[in-house]
Amino acid sequence: MKAPLLLTTAIIAKKRDGQELTRDEIAFIVDGITHASIPDYQIASWAMAVLCRGMTTAETAALTDCMLDSGDRLRPATDRPRVDKHSTGGLGDKVSLILAPLLASIGLDVPMLSGRGLGITGGTLDKLESYEGFRADLSEDEIDQQLRSIGCVITGTTKQIAPADRKLYALRDATATVPSVGLITGSIMSKKLAATLNALVLDVKFGSGAFMQSIDQARELLSSLVATGKRMGVRTTALLSDMNQPLGEMVGNACEVNEAVEVLRGGGPNDVRELTLQLCAQLVASISDATNHNGDQHDVQSAYQRLADELDSGRPLERYREMITAQGGRFLDHLSLHPEHVVTASTAGWVAAVDGQAIGNTVISLKGGRARMGDPIDSKSGLKIIAKVGQEVAAGQPLAHVYAADGSERAVQSVRDAIQLSDSPVAPLTLMPPVEPN
Repeated sequence: MKAPLLLTTAIIAKKRDGQELTRDEIAFIVDGITHASIPDYQIASWAMAVLCRGMTTAETAALTDCMLDSGDRLRPATDRPRVDKHSTGGLGDKVSLILAPLLASIGLDVPMLSGRGLGITGGTLDKLESYEGFRADLSEDEIDQQLRSIGCVITGTTKQIAPADRKLYALRDATATVPSVGLITGSIMSKKLAATLNALVLDVKFGSGAFMQSIDQARELLSSLVATGKRMGVRTTALLSDMNQPLGEMVGNACEVNEAVEVLRGGGPNDVRELTLQLCAQLVASISDATNHNGDQHDVQSAYQRLADELDSGRPLERYREMITAQGGRFLDHLSLHPEHVVTASTAGWVAAVDGQAIGNTVISLKGGRARMGDPIDSKSGLKIIAKVGQEVAAGQPLAHVYAADGSERAVQSVRDAIQLSDSPVAPLTLMPPVEPN
């Protein structure tokens, strides 16, 4: 028992000194996490050293690979290309609900392993469980069968996939080491790449309604994720998206499901449609042999137009309905919400900012989100944020709607306070700023 403790201490000391760890040293740490052969206090100390010193691309790829090896990987179910998208999370992000059936509708397999919401950013599984009976705990055999028959599945990660990550994440959460870019990258990529993908696109968000607050932090994470994916042999691309206001209008589980269905019908908010199409186009370009596995701008534009036409055809909506039904859900054209309460502008002006943290916390207060894992979710509660940064509003004009069974007066005031007005015009936000700084 003493030898592993001494070796772990030596690895921690090496990292604290800023030296690069070998793959064998990282594999030793991951094995110790998986089999509980290294005490939690030493793993926490290693994680803190990583947070302080960072990880190289080689170290991050090794961590990802070792966490992948700690569990199972999904096997290909068909000969069709397998693709997926990962979002770092933001207010009103319902893109996955549209993206999966849209890509399946043009002949790709989308084995999407998703998670639940915690804090201000919602979880894809929580949204889908707004449908009565929807199952998010499919077995690997059930995932394979659904891919063969429908081409898309959105379900939770099984316990057999990246078990080391599950244990490490819990420890990071308790020891304030969550912000490490290397550890974030390893966590995301070990779960996503377990689906045995041909291509992956990443939606890295920044702003008041996202995990990463600054665009510089988001760019750092984006670079790490893309470099790791490519090093692992998966065609990986990424976009930045601004979360200084909610994506679309709806924030909350059933609210967002309804908005996703609107987009699948060919309508819905322009920003949700645009971001979804751009992410899908990146994937379609990535799997094209003509683009040398990277996708040039011409191929992305060509894919975008093809996808836009497909979205307007109604076929992706039918594929979505099939997915919901196959996973036990009772599909409805429109899910019911709690009573509506209008938030109006106290004065005239221009919308200068929307405080994402305040908006997200308001949804949590209505039980539309979780403050702690295990908290119950009220899928019928949520918000509709009409006001967008740069928009001119008159006194008394509606800015938002609150859907609440109770606590509506407090929520209305919280939302009003979160939407800041200016006396002078304000420039609108850019939904997808350049990945590289200008």
